[in-house]
Amino acid sequence: MGPRTNVFLLAENRLLREALARILGKRPDVEVVGAGSPSDFSFKEISAAGSEILLLDSLTSGLPEFHVVRSALRALPALRVLLVGMDEDEGLFLEAVRAGAAGYLLKDASAMEVVASVRALAGDEAVCPPRLCRLLFRYVAKEKERGELPNARIRVQLGLTRRQQQLVPLLAQGLTNKEIAAHLNLSEQTIKNHVHRMLERVGADDRLAIVAMVRDQGAYV
Repeated sequence: MGPRTNVFLLAENRLLREALARILGKRPDVEVVGAGSPSDFSFKEISAAGSEILLLDSLTSGLPEFHVVRSALRALPALRVLLVGMDEDEGLFLEAVRAGAAGYLLKDASAMEVVASVRALAGDEAVCPPRLCRLLFRYVAKEKERGELPNARIRVQLGLTRRQQQLVPLLAQGLTNKEIAAHLNLSEQTIKNHVHRMLERVGADDRLAIVAMVRDQGAYV
């Protein structure tokens, strides 16, 4: 038997957690290393368990901004997040992708689909319903029809440099200048200078306004 994939279950509903644990626990290539609700877990606990995949239900994901997904990946960048029990909503799906989710299963997904999705993520694949996958192709095609992809438009229309573009998703996560500096291996003063110039260039009043303006340009933040 080959190595097992370590899965951590995080769901509001205890019955759902137990059902998923039973389903996944029967598979020889999957090991449930932990389970909990949002009120009694920490990302340190998920990391200490050796988790490779974090399985979240829709109530736990932090809809509509998916802040739990973003926080999990900020704390554990190598983690792969699988969302289950989701609505077939294009806006929510795109936001989940922007947040970093690697798998998106609808409410009518079967137990076998959950298992197959865990295995797919373990194999470094992404999972989404076919119609919503087509949405990604349409979205990218639409951007290409406009003549340039979001990052190029940000440089041209907002005047942000590549380095400043790197700061935007970190600002969206609510990180401080000190935390951003540590993430990018730069000095805190350098980050402070960049943020100040960004505010001036886009005419924003605060950091979140910068994020909003970049999102208006169609970028994944």
